[in-house]
Amino acid sequence: MGTEVKIKPKAMRPGDTFGVVSPASAIDEERLMRGLALLESRGYRVKLFPHVLDSDGYLAGTDEDRAADLMAAFEDPECQGVMTSRGGYGCARLFPFLDLDRIAQSGKMFCGFSDITTLHLALNRRGLVTMHTPMALTLSYDREPWVIESFFGLLSGDPTIPEGARKPETLIPGVAEGDLTGGCLCLLCDSIGTPDPLDPSGKILVIEDVGENPHRVDAMLTHLLNSGTLQKAAGIVIGEMTDTDSKGDPTMGVWPWRKIIEDRIVPLGIPSVVNFPFGHMKTMLSLPLGIRARLDASEGSLTYLEMPCAD
Repeated sequence: MGTEVKIKPKAMRPGDTFGVVSPASAIDEERLMRGLALLESRGYRVKLFPHVLDSDGYLAGTDEDRAADLMAAFEDPECQGVMTSRGGYGCARLFPFLDLDRIAQSGKMFCGFSDITTLHLALNRRGLVTMHTPMALTLSYDREPWVIESFFGLLSGDPTIPEGARKPETLIPGVAEGDLTGGCLCLLCDSIGTPDPLDPSGKILVIEDVGENPHRVDAMLTHLLNSGTLQKAAGIVIGEMTDTDSKGDPTMGVWPWRKIIEDRIVPLGIPSVVNFPFGHMKTMLSLPLGIRARLDASEGSLTYLEMPCAD
């Protein structure tokens, strides 16, 4: 499925309330409250849903409870937006218990990244513009001032890339325009073959990941190539494969992740950049997913061609 009609959330203003949920892995209370304190310091309110601090192995409670919290947050009239506590693993397990159409039609701002990529893909395909942003766990650690500026700017509806953000490097020069899509590489691969697969046709595809062995980065990019997916993109923006080079297995031989990117991406001839400030690193931009953007790979710039919010 897919939709041409975009549902843009309203910008979040001080005084508005975020419903806070844990759709993937668990978070401890100290980290949760420390991250949310930053939101509250800027005048936002937060509402914790019943299972936000649950823990069950590598999941934040049962699938049914996590899904119930997510649905409730989107349907709660007190909440103007929904903030995820962290990623980890587990969002894909929620699909049997979610009404994704109702979530998208709520028109509420939805924030998160990492494992949340799974939900971004599904909601973007239903028209909802979503926000690839830090989460409560991410915000509980010190960040560069421009990272915080980018985050709060996007909440207010301004997707401007701050001056302090690093400029990416050109892989393949050229210019491309299209809606922004993508996220965490392993989740993009996991989506292939599901009812809500990654479809970068005519779009600008953003990719990052964390903690993957170099050969697994190769394998995932190769899978996107072999499935005929990657070559459909109009432009490609590679963030960082955080903590990948340190995971190499010397008994197999090691390629740095940058070499893997060049080997898999450059032959496509699609306008592409690498080392865009996006991903699991400390210096991460907040990005709106589902709005039209212009990638000038020659200049190393990404410019938004429409606003992400309805006001």
